[in-house]
Amino acid sequence: MAADLRKLPILKSSAVGAPMGIRCVAVYESYQLKQFTDLGLAEPILRAIKTEGYTAPTPIQAQAIPIMMSGKDMVGIAQTGTGKTAAFVLPLLHRISELRDRPIANHCVALILAPTRELASQIADSIRTYGSAMRVSVAIVVGGVKPGGQIRMMARGVDVVVATPGRLLDHVQTGVIKLDRTETVVLDEGDQMLDLGFMPTIRKIMAKLPKKRQTVLFSATMPQQIRSLADDFLNQPSEIAVTPTSKPIELINQKVMHVDRDQKRDALVGILRGHGVGQTIVFTRTKRGADKVNEFLQKAGLSSGAIHGNKSQPQRQRTLDDFRSSKVKILVATDIAARGIDVDGVSHVINYELPNVPEAYVHRIGRTARAGKSGIAISLCEHSERGLLRDIERTIGTVLERDTPPGFSGQGDRQPRTAERSVSARPNNGAADRPYKKFDKPKARPQQQQAKSRKPHRGQASGRSQSPNSGLQRLAS
Repeated sequence: MAADLRKLPILKSSAVGAPMGIRCVAVYESYQLKQFTDLGLAEPILRAIKTEGYTAPTPIQAQAIPIMMSGKDMVGIAQTGTGKTAAFVLPLLHRISELRDRPIANHCVALILAPTRELASQIADSIRTYGSAMRVSVAIVVGGVKPGGQIRMMARGVDVVVATPGRLLDHVQTGVIKLDRTETVVLDEGDQMLDLGFMPTIRKIMAKLPKKRQTVLFSATMPQQIRSLADDFLNQPSEIAVTPTSKPIELINQKVMHVDRDQKRDALVGILRGHGVGQTIVFTRTKRGADKVNEFLQKAGLSSGAIHGNKSQPQRQRTLDDFRSSKVKILVATDIAARGIDVDGVSHVINYELPNVPEAYVHRIGRTARAGKSGIAISLCEHSERGLLRDIERTIGTVLERDTPPGFSGQGDRQPRTAERSVSARPNNGAADRPYKKFDKPKARPQQQQAKSRKPHRGQASGRSQSPNSGLQRLAS
């Protein structure tokens, strides 16, 4: 039996929601729910949870699961690595366990939308894991692969569809997938999907869903400019947040190293060859940048692989599998491709290039220090990126620790040459008995001296005494 929300004590909304500008409808105390057995989940789900070695829910799970089981719309905000995937997978499985009828052909009971193929695959794995003791069918609907298998799977009907927006809309428009009987829709990493330009596609998908449905939005961050868009999909949602928006996990040791642009490669190799560096994810801003970094790391004799949007799904999955199995020690990734990377034992995250959006920094460093473990996040910052660094520090509310790359003795990040260089750095033109003065005039060059000695032509006075049309006259002649 599901936990009764009316019997749970209500927290003061100011304790969680107000500092972030979140309009909390109801936020429930999580510390009284110390075990998964307190949540009222179905017995087969509890058995699977126990098999995985879990007994106590994380804060986001303890708060979100009862609300989802009540059927209310909800916005859940939690840092990456805090267990938010299970926070919506477990109540979805509980709902499916209560159904007596099998899914109808081409339909699904629940729809989960994710921004990337990797994240969709990870969510599907979680559904299979926690639903191992019950009959549950799940279809992964993503681009980058042939649609035939997806079409055959949907022909029988499934309990859960986990999809990326583009491929799902293709199947909806051709009638392969019908959403008119879908009861619950979950938008995972919702802020990222909206921010990446999926808004028109998501609106078309939402229009195909029944008006009477449960809509849930989960995300690690919720920028205020995205909130107005998310409000269009939710009906008086309960809003929960276990940590302030955009605050990185405290178990991550964050550092920044100021280096010149041409020093970044040496700095990166020096870090990766350092003591205690295990599985590492290196982030770049662009797909081309990821390929370049991966190429020079391999030339340096380091085991690395790259994933980004231009790689096919089989290529991305193969590289990710190699990284999970430690066959590849270093994974070079872009922000989009890295969504959904859930690999235990990532010791370091290195920002080879700082992200343009400060919230992306939180997602990046969240790839380490997962499941309560500690981790290290290092950012290589060149002079042109200092503005991005200030934005990040302002967003996370802390100043990152400054450090020096291994083998670098100087401060790095040389300042550009300007007219404000110190006097001691100036040459004194041979005048050893006095310092160089700012207003000393340099000696005239021989050509300048010769030009000064020339007398004006006959009938040609100085520039000021010439008539205004003298220049035009010379041109005409």
